[in-house]
Amino acid sequence: MADADGNAVGPGGERTGEGDGVVRSEADLRRYDTVEELLRDKLSEALGGWRGAVESAVPTLAFALVWARTENLRTSLVVAGVLVAVLLLVRLAQRQDPRFIAYAAAGVGISAFFALRSGRAEDAFLPGMLQNAALLVLLLVTNLTRWPLFGFVVGVAEPEAFAENPTWWRRHAGIVTVAARLAWVLIALNVVRLSIMVPLYLAEQVAALGVAKVVLGWPAYLLAITAMGAILLRGRTPIDPSRVA
Repeated sequence: MADADGNAVGPGGERTGEGDGVVRSEADLRRYDTVEELLRDKLSEALGGWRGAVESAVPTLAFALVWARTENLRTSLVVAGVLVAVLLLVRLAQRQDPRFIAYAAAGVGISAFFALRSGRAEDAFLPGMLQNAALLVLLLVTNLTRWPLFGFVVGVAEPEAFAENPTWWRRHAGIVTVAARLAWVLIALNVVRLSIMVPLYLAEQVAALGVAKVVLGWPAYLLAITAMGAILLRGRTPIDPSRVA
């Protein structure tokens, strides 16, 4: 028997014409009753929990507070960098995954480059705004073309299958549909972020930019996660390997 793609399908629904990684991932999907249950599981692995959120926000908050008190760009960046180093050492000492500290370190490094190059403290926030703008465009394009970014969360969570076929998840129409719904929430979040921060940047309001970046960072992101959580808790989209997106 063959599926809609022309691949041979075994008695258990597995696609016998594909690599072992894809076959195992397809079998793993059958552990879940709905697409929403699957995405809840995969997203919880990707976000890093409350600790990852705090570690990502602390360097930015420190930069804003030190700048508000001293108006010294280098001092603000040094304090943020020291905090990143301390958080990283704690993670390493506890033998835990340091990737969220690495994200924060990359953010501080890029911000420092922009701010020190121009000598303007507000330019420390420019990379974040550019990132938000790029993410907004990426989310819009991928949603409108039916290649939602959250679908790749499912794909990457199954590394063997992803290595064999990065788009294997697209054969599940339910995954594509729910992933697109989640992306629309982040699209709205980035529109709000840019509509607030761009005017503050143009007005050179550094202290207000620092507060806005923190408030519109993880607190706003957690609101977005809550909205996405509601989608994932209330939805009952079946996982159906026979339907191709």
